[in-house]
Amino acid sequence: MSSQDIPEENLPAEQDAHGAVSVADDKDPFADPGLPPHEHRIQDIDERAAKRSERVVAMLFTVSMLATVGFIASYVAIPHDKAIYVFPIGHINALNFALGLTLGVALFSIGAGAVHWARTLMSDVEIADERHPIEASPEVKAKVMADFKQGAKESALGRRKLIRNTMFGALALFPLSGVMLLRDLGPLPGTKLRHTLWSKGKLLVNMNTNEPLRPSDVAVGSLTFAKPEGLEEKDEDFQTQIAKAALMIVRLQPENIKDKRELDWSYEGIVAFSKICTHVGCPISLYEQQTHHVLCPCHQSTFDLSDGARVIFGPAGHALPQLRIGVNDEGYLEALGDFEEPVGPAFWERG
Repeated sequence: MSSQDIPEENLPAEQDAHGAVSVADDKDPFADPGLPPHEHRIQDIDERAAKRSERVVAMLFTVSMLATVGFIASYVAIPHDKAIYVFPIGHINALNFALGLTLGVALFSIGAGAVHWARTLMSDVEIADERHPIEASPEVKAKVMADFKQGAKESALGRRKLIRNTMFGALALFPLSGVMLLRDLGPLPGTKLRHTLWSKGKLLVNMNTNEPLRPSDVAVGSLTFAKPEGLEEKDEDFQTQIAKAALMIVRLQPENIKDKRELDWSYEGIVAFSKICTHVGCPISLYEQQTHHVLCPCHQSTFDLSDGARVIFGPAGHALPQLRIGVNDEGYLEALGDFEEPVGPAFWERG
C-alpha cells in the first residue's frame, strides 16, 4: 500500500528543525499539538541587555548581603527592650522590627535575584522529552547489586571492627547535638510547668489592696483576685510567676456547690480557682453571679464555678484547677498546698 492509499487522518506527524511537532490533520482532537515556535528574548540577541540583567541580579544579591550584615549588627547593637514608633502600627520592639526587616529583605533579594536570573539569562528553550520507564532493567539491577557487594567487600567493614564500631558510635552520638538544642524551647514538663508559688501556709493576698484576705473580706456573689504572699510587682520575675499563680476567689452558698471535692477544698463557701484560662492562657475576669459562671473574654470559654469549674461552653479543653484553701490561726485565708494539676493550657505530658 502506498502513502496515497492511506487516509489523510492516519498520516504520521512530522517534526521541524526545532523539534516541534506538526500535526498532519487538525481534525483529530487527540493529536499532539506540538510546541509553538520559540521566541527569543531581548537578552538572547542583545548582549547589552544581558549585561543589564546581570547587573540587576548582582545588585539584588548585594542587597541581600548588606541586609544580612544589618541583621547581625542589629542583633548585637540594639537592646532587646528598646521601643520605636512605626506609623501606623504604633510603638513596637526595635530589635524585633530590625531583625524582621533585615531578614525579610535578605530573603526577598535572594529570591528575586534568582527569579530574574532564571527568566532573563538562563536558557528558556522548550524541550519535549518522552516519558520512559522508571524501573531499572534486570541487567542494571544485577550490576548495581554486584557493585554494592564488591564495594562492601573492598571496604573491609566486617574485618576492620575498630573502624566499624567507632563509625557507628560517631553516627549515633552526632544527633544528640540537635537534641540538646531542645533545651531552649522552655522548661521541661514535670518541672516548672507543674508548680507555682502556692504552697502550704501561703496567705492569699488581695491583688488590689496588697493585703492578706480574711473570709469576711469576700462577700457572697463577689469576685476577688489574689496572689501568693511574698510576690511583689517590683520582682524581676513577677510577670512570669503571676501568669501561673493568679487566683480568683468567689464566695458561694455551700448548698449551691455541686461538686463534693470543690466543697471539701473550700472554706465556708469560699472557693479559689486558677484565673488562667485552660484554652490559650488568657486571664479570666467576667463573672455572672446568678449562674456562678465565669467567662474568658478571649474566646468565650465558660466555666461553672459551682460544679468544679468544668467547661460548659467554648474551646477550653478542661476545667480550671482549684486551689485548696483554709484559715490560719490569725484568721487569714491560706493555701493548703499547690495546684494538683498544671494551670493554663494543656501540654503533651499533662496528667
